[in-house]
Amino acid sequence: MFTPKYPPQDTAPPGTVTPTVIPAAVQPTAPAPAAPASNRPTIQLTPGSAVALAAGGGAVVLVVGAVLVSMLLAVAITGVSVAVVAVVLRLLIKDLHNHR
Repeated sequence: MFTPKYPPQDTAPPGTVTPTVIPAAVQPTAPAPAAPASNRPTIQLTPGSAVALAAGGGAVVLVVGAVLVSMLLAVAITGVSVAVVAVVLRLLIKDLHNHR
């Protein structure tokens, strides 16, 4: 059931080539029409413009990274400050209950 089934081997002697016959209805009669030329201008990058494009992309990556890191730092500082306030409030409330 799981053993592979291979097709039978060719009986033609080695070195002989069997011609492939294409029916007349399938054979192409005329070449396909060429695609119309586009009216849009092509962009050609010179070495200087490629370097400028790469530098601009690198600058964008650095700016976006700096913004994301600063936002993460702001969230971390806010979390630490909320934790400190929570500890201080807990100590004040505990101190109020002890002095009654």
